[in-house]
Amino acid sequence: MRRIITFVIALLMSAGVLMSAASPTETLNYKVLFKWGLINKKAGTATLTLTPHSSHLKAALYARSEPWADSFYKLRDTLYSYMEPTTMVPKYYERIAYEDGKYARDVIHFHRSGNNVTANTERYRRKGDNAETSSVFDRLTASGVTVDMLSAFYYLRTLDFAGMTPGQSKTVNIFSAKRKEQLRIVYHGEETLKIGKKSYSTWHVSFRFTTDGAKKSSDDIDTWIDTTGHHAPVKLRGKLKIGSILCLLEP
Repeated sequence: MRRIITFVIALLMSAGVLMSAASPTETLNYKVLFKWGLINKKAGTATLTLTPHSSHLKAALYARSEPWADSFYKLRDTLYSYMEPTTMVPKYYERIAYEDGKYARDVIHFHRSGNNVTANTERYRRKGDNAETSSVFDRLTASGVTVDMLSAFYYLRTLDFAGMTPGQSKTVNIFSAKRKEQLRIVYHGEETLKIGKKSYSTWHVSFRFTTDGAKKSSDDIDTWIDTTGHHAPVKLRGKLKIGSILCLLEP
């Protein structure tokens, strides 16, 4: 569940134009809904800031569950990604999470040489406030475009969906601090989507995760991206063990 929630929020919070180093800081807000049968209740909020620096763009995501949801699954997540301004591939990634009473911190340092990518990773875990913190250090390698959980969606914005036909896809590597996976981005076509009183012309896209190029590692995630303006993701849906999570663009 944690992985789906983090990925869903990160995708929606990547809205906005690709920004050059001279662009101003941007702040965006979304609401997160929990759906289960007839239940359709706001379960959390998320805020993203994008800040240009001389050599990189810094994206920061802050997500938290609503007070009523804290008694079931308390979530306080912060994600950072430092990205190349033109390619949107990451240099550094960090995730700090307090979820369901547990603490986690993941760090990834990316290094590139031609088409090859290596990453030094750090994972810290603590099961409770008074528990000891464990640490694991690892090294990941890949060939080709390689992103993290937050920069993936800025890279997504470099794809030309208007020039694609339904069924076409793009596959990239995605690193967590624990492992390498393949992320397949599948385009399904244009759809008209209504949220509240507003209608959107959207591109419907899904995300499929596999390990070793074949084994499915989580349920697919669907998103609908506005075809106009800044091409903001306006809706995203992911399954949970019980119910589903739905994220919607705030006006």
